[in-house]
Amino acid sequence: MAVPAKKLVLTYVDSLRTDMLQRAVAEGQAPNFKVLLDRGVLIPDCVSSFPSVTPVACAEMVTGSAADGHWISGMNWYHRLERRYVEYGSSLEATRTVGVFRALYDLVYNMNLAHLNPDLDTLFERLDDAGANTACTPFLIYRGRHRHRVSLDGLLRRAVDATQLKFRHHTWGPRELFYGELYASRQVPCRATSIPGNRDGYAACCAAELAKDDGFDFLLLSLPDNDNYSHRHGPEASVESIAKADRAFSLLVEAVGGMDAFLEEHAVILLADHAQTAVRRGLPLAELLDREWRVLKPSEDRAERAQLAVSPTGRAAHVYLLDGGVLDGGGDRAAPREVGRRLAETEGVDLVCWLEDRKGEPLLREGAGVGAAGEVTAVVERNGQQLRFRPGKEVEDLRGRRWDLDGELSALEAAMVEDRLQSEEYPDALSRLFSALTAPHAGDFIVSLALGYEALDWGGVSHAGGGSHGALHRGDSLGPLLFVGCGPSDPGERAQWALRDVAPVVLEHFGIGDD
Repeated sequence: MAVPAKKLVLTYVDSLRTDMLQRAVAEGQAPNFKVLLDRGVLIPDCVSSFPSVTPVACAEMVTGSAADGHWISGMNWYHRLERRYVEYGSSLEATRTVGVFRALYDLVYNMNLAHLNPDLDTLFERLDDAGANTACTPFLIYRGRHRHRVSLDGLLRRAVDATQLKFRHHTWGPRELFYGELYASRQVPCRATSIPGNRDGYAACCAAELAKDDGFDFLLLSLPDNDNYSHRHGPEASVESIAKADRAFSLLVEAVGGMDAFLEEHAVILLADHAQTAVRRGLPLAELLDREWRVLKPSEDRAERAQLAVSPTGRAAHVYLLDGGVLDGGGDRAAPREVGRRLAETEGVDLVCWLEDRKGEPLLREGAGVGAAGEVTAVVERNGQQLRFRPGKEVEDLRGRRWDLDGELSALEAAMVEDRLQSEEYPDALSRLFSALTAPHAGDFIVSLALGYEALDWGGVSHAGGGSHGALHRGDSLGPLLFVGCGPSDPGERAQWALRDVAPVVLEHFGIGDD
């Protein structure tokens, strides 16, 4: 590995919107981020994953791959082989419904060591292999080459002790790993907490302690509290939480002597995983579908008798077609076209998406893989208009990928502009939809909700009155991507930037090319 001139800090502010970042700077609430904006190259409209939720987006950020490559499909998804829901903590109520210990295992341990594609290296693994000193404050995707012993502490230890549960698994992460009350690669004078909305300070404290000890070449600094604040109060109120993230970032800056000294030694990438839009109503999608079909509940132990599984994931959802008792004579499968029709007619559903086989029939995923991308066609329906697409040669999108199309471009409010297909309302729509639909844990249908709606999670919770994310819509999907001391010299180097462009920039900074 070529030793870079500067260390690199990948600073992630959950749910950061570009307009709100600029407002916080203009109001004098984010002086450190102002310096970064003044000295860096800003892409104001970096495209998130789909669904645009944190587990999917974070996996894309640190692997450079979309869901068909990294295999993480949402905040909640249905595990076809294990016949159960996987829940990553949509809400405390959803966690309780699925089972606290199971959800904890899925979130902390299984997400990285079982659910994330084992054949796809993360940034930490690539940099570890090259000999860089890697570090990470609490972040969902942390898999690396170094083994860490579990070290339960604080509230989490009391909860585990009270329920007499066993959480003793070690894990694999970067050289320096801090994961709240579970993992800490060294002792630091920082108070770990698992309480949402109170994590920025701990992350920044750990980062500052590492910086004082020259403890990293690459650091992923996660500042998640803006997401919780925006969920509760709405994204238009997030200046306060952005100011809090800015103050947390200053702890790292001051640990090495102030901003000028910090930027002499460090390059910075500041980015969001997604944005948020205002939510007015919760959509009880599972309840509505259960009126016509048997929908699997998280508490059920007879998954083989269910006809559908429903996985709410913010402002999107997966719907899975199950055996429905056919194998043991207990009933019929749900008819795919009827399920699709019902979804399209549901108030609050904006887009309904699915795959078709070569015969034009909806592809049934239960117990089977998708097959090669060229063997399936993706379909998106909106307001009765349908567009079919598959990788091909006919048209080129803004990111240079080519597609064969059939149907109405208006289904995605798309148009050909200067010989390139683009949609302002649904950025990078074809690639994001195709990767989401062909991912191994995707539902047979994926829905993206209309503005103002969020799917009720399995705890019956939505963020009505606040904000949320998950949809394909631009409001959920576009966030800032800022390069300081690394990356492009001009944002126009790409016609459209996406989260999966971040990992290649980091690797290039360390002189590591694609395999």
